[in-house]
Amino acid sequence: MNKVFIGTGRRKSSVAQVKMVPGKGKITVNGRDVEEYFPYATNVMDLKQPLVATNNENTFDIEVKVNGGGFTGQAGAIRLGITRALLEYDSANEGKEDSYRTTLKRAGFVTRDPRAKERKKPGLKAARRAPQFSKR
Repeated sequence: MNKVFIGTGRRKSSVAQVKMVPGKGKITVNGRDVEEYFPYATNVMDLKQPLVATNNENTFDIEVKVNGGGFTGQAGAIRLGITRALLEYDSANEGKEDSYRTTLKRAGFVTRDPRAKERKKPGLKAARRAPQFSKR
């Protein structure tokens, strides 16, 4: 009986649904291997950070469904989803003396990154970029 731990992560306009099952450490994103899905190794390192911080790189098989945004936003969303799934796993195994929550919170993985693109304002070229001023 394998228990499934689920976490949802969001970053910018990306949403990731993470399913974590005890296994060998295989990560699948939208049906493809994580190394194949992300073009940059930094994105892969970024999403694995919670697993590395809690020494669980080879403990769980992770299946991710992610949509919206670009690669960086998706990697951030997956990282938050993995963190939340780890916290769910931690609460299910309450017998341990040390909690993952303190480790993950100290590393800053528990908090959702609220930064998003600012909307364009009327009379401006972008969110804050004004047209060039001309004296005459």
